[in-house]
Amino acid sequence: MSISIEEMAEQFKLLGDKTRLKIVTILNQQDMCVCQLVELLQTTQPNISQHLRKLKDAGLVQEERRGQWIFYSLQVAEQPHLHDALQYLPKLEEEVQQKIYSMLCE
Repeated sequence: MSISIEEMAEQFKLLGDKTRLKIVTILNQQDMCVCQLVELLQTTQPNISQHLRKLKDAGLVQEERRGQWIFYSLQVAEQPHLHDALQYLPKLEEEVQQKIYSMLCE
């Protein structure tokens, strides 16, 4: 898959936002629904939904309906420039890591 400089620049521009970068970091570990991201990032549902929409429009995340919930997952397997960059993301704050761990154990 070939990507243009313009598309690549737009993707990196989207990841320049702290909230979207945190969302991508979280989704790199586990698929999540909006309500889980709201809890983890301590922000509003409309705010998270807006960020997810931008990431989805750019092809960085995909959604999947599971019952009444829509789960979001990272979609970077065919985008090596992003896949490689994710390796260098810093660890999330300890509190967020603990919340993710507790969600995994449920």
